[in-house]
Amino acid sequence: MPVTSQPIGRRERNKQHKLDRITAAASELFAEHGIEDVTTQQIAEKADIGTGTLFLYAKTKGELLLLVQNAHYAEALERGRADAESIPDALEAVMAIVRPIVECNRTQVDNGRTYLREMVFGDSTEPHHSEALSIVAKTEEAIAAVLARDGLTGAADAATTAHIVSAIMFLSMAASVNAASSTDAITHDIRTQTSLLVPR
Repeated sequence: MPVTSQPIGRRERNKQHKLDRITAAASELFAEHGIEDVTTQQIAEKADIGTGTLFLYAKTKGELLLLVQNAHYAEALERGRADAESIPDALEAVMAIVRPIVECNRTQVDNGRTYLREMVFGDSTEPHHSEALSIVAKTEEAIAAVLARDGLTGAADAATTAHIVSAIMFLSMAASVNAASSTDAITHDIRTQTSLLVPR
């Protein structure tokens, strides 16, 4: 007998609509003003909800930023993964995965750097934080898949190398010395370091 999915109840639909409004409001305000110059009150007003309701979905501005940026990072990763599939050279394929993530991070530099800080030092029990770490894991899996696809690198070594490449990428994006650096400069820095790890 076929299994039919149950329709989503009104309460769940209302919760999702509120979450969508919060995400859209925070995304717009953060993009326009940066996280430091936006208050939770402004986000609540723009989303047309009370501040108390907002805190049911995210307790801090950092968590709101994770909520917003996670979606952007996931999209960037999928673009990079799709591009990498058609690139035979391992280093170039890895960089095809990395570049959209760097571009996403540099769209609003302060937001990007704050996102990375929240990802590393935020509350690991908070669901948006867990989602961010899941995106990092998926990024490493995508890089490892590229490194292992030619059969020259074993799965364990590919996973270890992917973890190192991920660390290089996130450190390059988060470093204060790179705060004013362009996407091209950061990508070049990551590529230079990664080239020492990827067999050619």
